[in-house]
Amino acid sequence: MSPAKSPSRKKAKSGGTPATVAAAQAGIDFTLHSYEADPAADGYGRAAADALGVPHERLFKTLVAEVDGRPTVAVVPVSATLDLKALAAAVGGKKARMADPADAERATGYVVGGISPLGQRRRLPTVVDASASQFATVYVSAGRRGLQIELSPADLLRLTGAEVASVARAG
Repeated sequence: MSPAKSPSRKKAKSGGTPATVAAAQAGIDFTLHSYEADPAADGYGRAAADALGVPHERLFKTLVAEVDGRPTVAVVPVSATLDLKALAAAVGGKKARMADPADAERATGYVVGGISPLGQRRRLPTVVDASASQFATVYVSAGRRGLQIELSPADLLRLTGAEVASVARAG
């Protein structure tokens, strides 16, 4: 796994965030990376990638949209933007729009800037951008600002039950 400011391998089945607990309970290999989160940052994902020295294409943001009125999660690189039409198509929907931040927080159990695709309040339909497959490991939020979890794309897909589709476009 790649170096970061404060990595720590976790296998404990208790403590931590719902995301780290879910990963530990699944028995997967992962590494946690903490960093000083800037609450005034314009983009939490880009700031996290910069703080950890990770390429923007390898750190993925978790976005919540509504597809035909149903909360749906998209996991895309911080270097890109979400293609809402592609997301809707990936889950068999017709129309998608970004969810209101309060609705996203309510649906996932996490705060904006710390929404993880793992350990959400309830499992939502999830789509991971196909670009994740080009990396041995990717980074996603571990459930709070200032904490990222590094894991294999295969484990990310398994833990979220996600579909894989090209839902990102150059940002």
